[in-house]
Amino acid sequence: MTVNVSRRRMIQAAGATALLPSVVAAQPALRRWPIVEGPDTPKLCLGLGDGGRAAEGRQNDSTRRIKQLGVNYVLGGGPRIPWQEADLRARIERLKAEGLTLYNLMIGGFRNTIYGRPGRDEEIEKVIQSIRAAGKAGLPVIEYNFYAHRAMEGYYEQPGRAGAGYTAFDYDRMKDLPPLPREGAHSLEQMWANITYFLKAVVPVAQESGVRLALHPNDPPAPLSRGSGQIMGTVAGWKRLIEIVPSPANGITFDCGVTKEMGEDPVEVCRYFASRKRINHMHFRNVRVEKPYEKYAEVFPDEGEVDMFGVMKELVRQKYAGTIYPEHPRALDYDRQQAGFRGGYPGGGGYAGIAYNVAYARAMLQAALAS
Repeated sequence: MTVNVSRRRMIQAAGATALLPSVVAAQPALRRWPIVEGPDTPKLCLGLGDGGRAAEGRQNDSTRRIKQLGVNYVLGGGPRIPWQEADLRARIERLKAEGLTLYNLMIGGFRNTIYGRPGRDEEIEKVIQSIRAAGKAGLPVIEYNFYAHRAMEGYYEQPGRAGAGYTAFDYDRMKDLPPLPREGAHSLEQMWANITYFLKAVVPVAQESGVRLALHPNDPPAPLSRGSGQIMGTVAGWKRLIEIVPSPANGITFDCGVTKEMGEDPVEVCRYFASRKRINHMHFRNVRVEKPYEKYAEVFPDEGEVDMFGVMKELVRQKYAGTIYPEHPRALDYDRQQAGFRGGYPGGGGYAGIAYNVAYARAMLQAALAS
Protein backbone atom coordinates (compact mmCIF):
# COMPACT_ATOMS: atom_id res chain seq x y z
CA MET A 1 0.00 0.00 0.00
CA THR A 2 2.82 2.34 0.92
CA VAL A 3 4.60 1.51 -2.33
CA ASN A 4 1.50 2.32 -4.39
CA VAL A 5 1.03 5.66 -2.67
CA SER A 6 4.67 6.58 -3.16
CA ARG A 7 4.47 5.62 -6.82
CA ARG A 8 1.31 7.73 -7.26
CA ARG A 9 3.00 10.71 -5.64
CA MET A 10 6.03 10.26 -7.85
CA ILE A 11 3.87 10.25 -10.97
CA GLN A 12 2.00 13.39 -9.81
CA ALA A 13 5.28 15.12 -9.06
CA ALA A 14 6.67 14.21 -12.46
CA GLY A 15 3.58 15.58 -14.15
CA ALA A 16 3.79 18.82 -12.24
CA THR A 17 7.46 19.15 -13.15
CA ALA A 18 6.66 18.62 -16.82
CA LEU A 19 4.09 21.40 -16.71
CA LEU A 20 6.39 23.82 -14.91
CA PRO A 21 8.14 25.30 -18.00
CA SER A 22 4.82 26.16 -19.66
CA VAL A 23 3.49 27.74 -16.46
CA VAL A 24 6.64 29.84 -16.12
CA ALA A 25 6.48 30.82 -19.78
CA ALA A 26 2.88 32.01 -19.29
CA GLN A 27 3.91 34.46 -16.57
CA PRO A 28 4.31 38.06 -17.78
CA ALA A 29 7.82 39.44 -17.88
CA LEU A 30 8.79 41.49 -14.88
CA ARG A 31 8.13 45.15 -15.59
CA ARG A 32 10.82 47.65 -14.80
CA TRP A 33 9.77 50.47 -12.50
CA PRO A 34 9.25 53.30 -12.54
CA ILE A 35 7.32 53.38 -15.79
CA VAL A 36 8.33 56.61 -17.47
CA GLU A 37 6.99 58.68 -20.33
CA GLY A 38 8.69 58.25 -23.68
CA PRO A 39 8.43 59.25 -27.35
CA ASP A 40 5.59 56.76 -27.92
CA THR A 41 3.57 57.43 -24.75
CA PRO A 42 1.34 60.26 -23.61
CA LYS A 43 3.26 63.02 -21.83
CA LEU A 44 2.11 65.16 -18.92
CA CYS A 45 2.48 68.88 -19.42
CA LEU A 46 1.80 72.08 -17.51
CA GLY A 47 1.32 75.73 -18.34
CA LEU A 48 4.30 78.01 -17.86
CA GLY A 49 2.45 79.84 -15.09
CA ASP A 50 1.44 76.72 -13.18
CA GLY A 51 4.58 76.80 -11.05
CA GLY A 52 3.32 79.94 -9.34
CA ARG A 53 4.86 83.36 -9.06
CA ALA A 54 8.62 83.72 -8.83
CA ALA A 55 10.21 85.30 -5.78
CA GLU A 56 12.06 88.56 -6.32
CA GLY A 57 15.39 87.93 -8.01
CA ARG A 58 14.54 84.30 -8.79
CA GLN A 59 13.16 84.25 -12.32
CA ASN A 60 13.23 80.47 -12.75
CA ASP A 61 11.10 79.61 -9.72
CA SER A 62 8.06 78.66 -11.80
CA THR A 63 9.89 76.34 -14.17
CA ARG A 64 11.85 74.84 -11.27
CA ARG A 65 8.60 73.98 -9.48
CA ILE A 66 7.25 72.39 -12.64
CA LYS A 67 10.37 70.23 -12.94
CA GLN A 68 10.07 69.25 -9.27
CA LEU A 69 6.74 67.61 -10.14
CA GLY A 70 8.48 65.49 -12.77
CA VAL A 71 6.85 67.35 -15.66
CA ASN A 72 9.07 67.90 -18.70
CA TYR A 73 6.68 69.47 -21.21
CA VAL A 74 5.10 72.92 -21.09
CA LEU A 75 2.66 75.07 -22.98
CA GLY A 76 1.83 78.75 -22.93
CA GLY A 77 0.37 81.74 -24.70
CA GLY A 78 2.03 82.77 -27.93
CA PRO A 79 3.22 86.25 -28.89
CA ARG A 80 1.30 88.65 -31.11
CA ILE A 81 0.88 87.49 -34.68
CA PRO A 82 2.75 87.13 -36.92
CA TRP A 83 5.13 84.94 -34.92
CA GLN A 84 8.82 85.11 -35.75
CA GLU A 85 11.02 82.04 -36.05
CA ALA A 86 13.88 83.64 -34.10
CA ASP A 87 11.60 84.50 -31.17
CA LEU A 88 10.14 80.99 -31.04
CA ARG A 89 13.59 79.41 -31.20
CA ALA A 90 14.75 81.62 -28.34
CA ARG A 91 11.79 80.51 -26.21
CA ILE A 92 12.38 76.87 -27.01
CA GLU A 93 16.10 77.07 -26.25
CA ARG A 94 15.59 79.00 -23.02
CA LEU A 95 13.23 76.34 -21.72
CA LYS A 96 15.43 73.52 -23.01
CA ALA A 97 18.25 74.88 -20.84
CA GLU A 98 15.95 74.34 -17.86
CA GLY A 99 15.09 70.78 -18.90
CA LEU A 100 11.70 71.61 -20.42
CA THR A 101 10.27 71.07 -23.89
CA LEU A 102 7.94 73.75 -25.24
CA TYR A 103 5.26 71.67 -26.96
CA ASN A 104 2.26 73.91 -27.52
CA LEU A 105 1.53 77.63 -27.84
CA MET A 106 -1.90 79.26 -27.99
CA ILE A 107 -2.45 81.55 -30.96
CA GLY A 108 -4.92 84.44 -31.08
CA GLY A 109 -5.38 87.87 -32.56
CA PHE A 110 -7.74 87.03 -35.44
CA ARG A 111 -11.10 88.27 -34.20
CA ASN A 112 -12.15 89.58 -37.63
CA THR A 113 -11.70 86.03 -38.92
CA ILE A 114 -13.92 84.64 -36.18
CA TYR A 115 -16.61 87.24 -36.86
CA GLY A 116 -16.28 87.10 -40.66
CA ARG A 117 -15.45 90.79 -40.90
CA PRO A 118 -13.29 92.84 -43.28
CA GLY A 119 -9.63 92.42 -42.45
CA ARG A 120 -9.79 88.67 -41.96
CA ASP A 121 -7.56 87.92 -44.96
CA GLU A 122 -4.79 90.04 -43.46
CA GLU A 123 -5.21 88.19 -40.14
CA ILE A 124 -5.15 84.80 -41.81
CA GLU A 125 -1.94 85.71 -43.61
CA LYS A 126 -0.38 86.51 -40.21
CA VAL A 127 -1.56 83.16 -38.87
CA ILE A 128 -0.02 81.43 -41.89
CA GLN A 129 3.30 83.21 -41.27
CA SER A 130 3.09 82.13 -37.61
CA ILE A 131 2.48 78.49 -38.52
CA ARG A 132 5.48 78.49 -40.86
CA ALA A 133 7.65 80.06 -38.18
CA ALA A 134 6.51 77.42 -35.68
CA GLY A 135 7.36 74.63 -38.09
CA LYS A 136 10.85 75.99 -38.72
CA ALA A 137 11.45 76.48 -34.99
CA GLY A 138 10.28 72.95 -34.15
CA LEU A 139 7.07 73.74 -32.22
CA PRO A 140 4.82 70.67 -32.62
CA VAL A 141 1.36 72.04 -31.73
CA ILE A 142 -0.53 75.32 -32.07
CA GLU A 143 -3.74 75.56 -30.04
CA TYR A 144 -6.53 78.06 -30.71
CA ASN A 145 -10.09 79.06 -29.87
CA PHE A 146 -12.89 79.95 -32.27
CA TYR A 147 -15.87 81.36 -30.37
CA ALA A 148 -17.73 84.63 -30.76
CA HIS A 149 -18.14 84.88 -26.99
CA ARG A 150 -17.09 82.63 -24.13
CA ALA A 151 -19.94 82.06 -21.65
CA MET A 152 -17.87 82.78 -18.54
CA GLU A 153 -20.59 84.89 -16.92
CA GLY A 154 -22.21 81.63 -15.84
CA TYR A 155 -19.26 80.65 -13.62
CA TYR A 156 -19.38 80.88 -9.84
CA GLU A 157 -17.57 79.31 -6.91
CA GLN A 158 -19.20 76.34 -5.23
CA PRO A 159 -17.91 74.99 -1.90
CA GLY A 160 -16.54 71.46 -2.22
CA ARG A 161 -15.23 68.87 0.19
CA ALA A 162 -13.98 70.40 3.44
CA GLY A 163 -14.50 73.86 1.96
CA ALA A 164 -12.28 73.46 -1.11
CA GLY A 165 -13.30 75.55 -4.10
CA TYR A 166 -15.09 74.10 -7.11
CA THR A 167 -15.71 75.96 -10.36
CA ALA A 168 -19.43 75.68 -11.07
CA PHE A 169 -21.45 76.80 -14.09
CA ASP A 170 -25.13 77.63 -14.37
CA TYR A 171 -26.50 78.68 -17.75
CA ASP A 172 -29.44 80.46 -16.09
CA ARG A 173 -26.99 83.05 -14.80
CA MET A 174 -26.12 84.26 -18.28
CA LYS A 175 -28.58 82.91 -20.85
CA ASP A 176 -30.52 86.18 -21.15
CA LEU A 177 -27.47 88.43 -21.48
CA PRO A 178 -27.51 90.46 -24.73
CA PRO A 179 -24.75 90.40 -27.34
CA LEU A 180 -21.84 92.76 -26.75
CA PRO A 181 -21.56 95.54 -29.35
CA ARG A 182 -17.92 94.72 -30.16
CA GLU A 183 -18.83 91.08 -30.80
CA GLY A 184 -22.35 91.04 -32.17
CA ALA A 185 -24.50 87.93 -32.52
CA HIS A 186 -23.59 85.19 -34.99
CA SER A 187 -25.68 82.21 -35.97
CA LEU A 188 -24.30 78.71 -35.78
CA GLU A 189 -24.07 78.42 -39.56
CA GLN A 190 -22.30 81.79 -39.79
CA MET A 191 -19.71 80.50 -37.36
CA TRP A 192 -19.31 77.31 -39.40
CA ALA A 193 -18.83 79.36 -42.57
CA ASN A 194 -16.20 81.49 -40.86
CA ILE A 195 -14.15 78.56 -39.57
CA THR A 196 -14.41 76.73 -42.89
CA TYR A 197 -12.89 79.76 -44.60
CA PHE A 198 -10.12 79.80 -41.99
CA LEU A 199 -9.33 76.08 -42.04
CA LYS A 200 -9.12 75.84 -45.82
CA ALA A 201 -6.49 78.54 -45.75
CA VAL A 202 -4.35 77.40 -42.80
CA VAL A 203 -4.55 73.59 -42.54
CA PRO A 204 -2.59 72.88 -45.75
CA VAL A 205 0.14 75.20 -44.48
CA ALA A 206 0.19 73.46 -41.09
CA GLN A 207 0.46 70.04 -42.72
CA GLU A 208 3.28 71.22 -44.96
CA SER A 209 5.06 72.77 -41.95
CA GLY A 210 4.78 69.70 -39.73
CA VAL A 211 2.57 71.52 -37.22
CA ARG A 212 -0.65 70.19 -35.72
CA LEU A 213 -3.53 72.54 -34.95
CA ALA A 214 -5.68 71.87 -31.88
CA LEU A 215 -9.03 73.64 -31.56
CA HIS A 216 -10.24 73.83 -27.98
CA PRO A 217 -13.93 72.98 -27.43
CA ASN A 218 -16.42 75.59 -26.31
CA ASP A 219 -16.11 75.65 -22.55
CA PRO A 220 -18.63 76.23 -21.10
CA PRO A 221 -20.61 74.42 -23.82
CA ALA A 222 -23.68 76.62 -23.33
CA PRO A 223 -26.34 76.35 -26.06
CA LEU A 224 -25.91 80.05 -26.91
CA SER A 225 -23.32 82.52 -25.68
CA ARG A 226 -24.66 86.10 -25.74
CA GLY A 227 -26.66 85.31 -28.85
CA SER A 228 -23.96 83.42 -30.77
CA GLY A 229 -23.88 79.77 -31.75
CA GLN A 230 -21.03 77.53 -30.57
CA ILE A 231 -19.50 75.30 -33.22
CA MET A 232 -17.47 73.35 -30.65
CA GLY A 233 -20.30 73.06 -28.15
CA THR A 234 -21.34 69.53 -29.17
CA VAL A 235 -19.50 66.33 -30.03
CA ALA A 236 -21.30 66.42 -33.39
CA GLY A 237 -19.60 69.77 -33.93
CA TRP A 238 -16.21 68.29 -33.08
CA LYS A 239 -16.78 65.55 -35.64
CA ARG A 240 -17.89 68.05 -38.27
CA LEU A 241 -14.81 70.18 -37.67
CA ILE A 242 -12.24 67.49 -38.44
CA GLU A 243 -13.96 66.65 -41.75
CA ILE A 244 -13.85 70.20 -43.13
CA VAL A 245 -10.22 69.68 -44.14
CA PRO A 246 -9.31 66.01 -43.58
CA SER A 247 -5.77 66.08 -42.21
CA PRO A 248 -3.95 65.13 -38.98
CA ALA A 249 -3.02 68.81 -38.85
CA ASN A 250 -6.72 69.64 -38.35
CA GLY A 251 -7.40 68.28 -34.87
CA ILE A 252 -8.87 69.12 -31.52
CA THR A 253 -7.94 69.58 -27.92
CA PHE A 254 -9.83 66.67 -26.38
CA ASP A 255 -11.16 67.64 -22.95
CA CYS A 256 -12.75 64.73 -21.06
CA GLY A 257 -14.31 67.21 -18.61
CA VAL A 258 -16.07 69.20 -21.33
CA THR A 259 -17.16 65.93 -22.92
CA LYS A 260 -18.97 64.98 -19.72
CA GLU A 261 -20.40 68.50 -19.35
CA MET A 262 -22.22 67.77 -22.60
CA GLY A 263 -23.58 64.48 -21.25
CA GLU A 264 -21.37 62.36 -23.52
CA ASP A 265 -19.22 59.32 -22.71
CA PRO A 266 -15.59 60.54 -22.53
CA VAL A 267 -14.10 57.09 -23.17
CA GLU A 268 -16.18 56.57 -26.29
CA VAL A 269 -15.49 60.08 -27.58
CA CYS A 270 -11.78 59.65 -26.85
CA ARG A 271 -11.80 56.45 -28.88
CA TYR A 272 -13.48 58.16 -31.84
CA PHE A 273 -10.95 60.98 -32.16
CA ALA A 274 -7.82 59.15 -30.99
CA SER A 275 -8.39 56.28 -33.42
CA ARG A 276 -8.49 58.89 -36.22
CA LYS A 277 -5.34 60.60 -34.90
CA ARG A 278 -7.20 63.88 -34.44
CA ILE A 279 -6.40 64.52 -30.78
CA ASN A 280 -3.52 66.97 -30.98
CA HIS A 281 -3.63 67.99 -27.30
CA MET A 282 -5.60 66.77 -24.28
CA HIS A 283 -7.07 68.25 -21.07
CA PHE A 284 -7.55 65.87 -18.14
CA ARG A 285 -10.13 66.94 -15.53
CA ASN A 286 -13.35 65.81 -13.90
CA VAL A 287 -16.87 67.18 -13.36
CA ARG A 288 -20.23 66.46 -11.80
CA VAL A 289 -23.17 67.24 -14.06
CA GLU A 290 -26.62 68.25 -12.94
CA LYS A 291 -27.91 69.17 -16.40
CA PRO A 292 -25.84 68.57 -19.55
CA TYR A 293 -24.60 71.76 -21.24
CA GLU A 294 -26.17 73.98 -18.60
CA LYS A 295 -25.34 73.11 -14.99
CA TYR A 296 -22.28 71.35 -13.62
CA ALA A 297 -19.30 71.71 -11.30
CA GLU A 298 -15.61 71.05 -11.90
CA VAL A 299 -14.41 68.88 -9.02
CA PHE A 300 -11.30 67.02 -7.88
CA PRO A 301 -10.20 64.41 -10.45
CA ASP A 302 -10.92 61.52 -8.07
CA GLU A 303 -14.56 62.35 -7.32
CA GLY A 304 -16.34 63.28 -10.55
CA GLU A 305 -18.36 61.31 -13.08
CA VAL A 306 -15.65 60.87 -15.71
CA ASP A 307 -13.98 57.46 -15.83
CA MET A 308 -10.52 58.99 -15.64
CA PHE A 309 -8.70 55.66 -15.75
CA GLY A 310 -10.85 54.52 -18.66
CA VAL A 311 -9.92 57.67 -20.60
CA MET A 312 -6.22 57.21 -19.85
CA LYS A 313 -6.32 53.55 -20.87
CA GLU A 314 -8.01 54.51 -24.13
CA LEU A 315 -5.33 57.08 -24.89
CA VAL A 316 -2.65 54.44 -24.32
CA ARG A 317 -4.59 51.82 -26.30
CA GLN A 318 -4.85 54.21 -29.27
CA LYS A 319 -1.11 54.99 -29.02
CA TYR A 320 -1.67 58.67 -28.34
CA ALA A 321 1.78 60.22 -27.87
CA GLY A 322 0.85 63.87 -27.36
CA THR A 323 0.53 65.97 -24.23
CA ILE A 324 -1.97 65.65 -21.38
CA TYR A 325 -2.68 68.75 -19.30
CA PRO A 326 -4.12 68.02 -15.80
CA GLU A 327 -5.62 71.48 -15.65
CA HIS A 328 -8.08 73.51 -13.57
CA PRO A 329 -6.78 72.85 -10.03
CA ARG A 330 -9.28 73.11 -7.19
CA ALA A 331 -8.86 75.85 -4.61
CA LEU A 332 -7.13 74.47 -1.52
CA ASP A 333 -6.70 76.46 1.68
CA TYR A 334 -2.92 76.25 1.34
CA ASP A 335 -3.02 78.11 -1.98
CA ARG A 336 -5.61 80.63 -0.80
CA GLN A 337 -3.36 81.51 2.16
CA GLN A 338 -0.45 82.51 -0.07
CA ALA A 339 0.21 86.21 -0.53
CA GLY A 340 -1.17 87.58 -3.79
CA PHE A 341 -3.05 84.38 -4.67
CA ARG A 342 -5.55 84.63 -7.53
CA GLY A 343 -7.31 81.61 -8.97
CA GLY A 344 -7.78 81.51 -12.72
CA TYR A 345 -11.52 80.83 -12.31
CA PRO A 346 -14.01 81.15 -9.45
CA GLY A 347 -13.11 78.25 -7.16
CA GLY A 348 -9.84 77.72 -8.99
CA GLY A 349 -6.61 76.87 -7.21
CA GLY A 350 -2.86 77.28 -7.48
CA TYR A 351 0.35 75.29 -7.24
CA ALA A 352 -0.78 72.95 -4.46
CA GLY A 353 -3.85 72.05 -6.51
CA ILE A 354 -1.65 71.58 -9.58
CA ALA A 355 0.61 69.21 -7.63
CA TYR A 356 -2.45 67.16 -6.65
CA ASN A 357 -3.63 66.99 -10.28
CA VAL A 358 -0.23 65.98 -11.59
CA ALA A 359 0.16 63.22 -9.00
CA TYR A 360 -3.27 61.84 -9.83
CA ALA A 361 -2.69 62.00 -13.59
CA ARG A 362 0.72 60.36 -13.32
CA ALA A 363 -0.72 57.48 -11.28
CA MET A 364 -3.42 57.01 -13.92
CA LEU A 365 -0.83 57.11 -16.71
CA GLN A 366 1.55 54.64 -15.06
CA ALA A 367 -1.31 52.27 -14.31
CA ALA A 368 -2.58 52.51 -17.89
CA LEU A 369 0.88 51.88 -19.33
CA ALA A 370 1.33 48.92 -16.99
CA SER A 371 -1.98 47.41 -18.04
